[in-house]
Amino acid sequence: QLSESGGGLVQPGGSLILSCLASGDTFKTYDMTWMRQAPGKGPEWVASIRSDSGLVYYAESVKGRFTISRDNAKNTLYLQMNSLNHEDTAVYFCAPGWQIAYSPYRGQGTQVTVSS
Repeated sequence: QLSESGGGLVQPGGSLILSCLASGDTFKTYDMTWMRQAPGKGPEWVASIRSDSGLVYYAESVKGRFTISRDNAKNTLYLQMNSLNHEDTAVYFCAPGWQIAYSPYRGQGTQVTVSS
């Protein structure tokens, strides 16, 4: 199971750090992805990281602003989000996989709202 946290209300230009805690002992074997879904829009892939953190990949819309990382010892995936703008408002989910926009194995999500 996956549990996302860290969302909230932030002003444009602000920052947030999202976390995704995985249960069990297989987290370290999976590539992981952050994805999001904005109101009235389809799911969108945000960023992915290889199981050993050897490769990361970002959607163009977040490249240079977001950083994906993981701590396999803590079974935790992170998403550092900087320079947030209104278009980043969405529910953010984590899931195992590479460059995917949706997964039935995603967590419950955490809401990020960018508003002044």
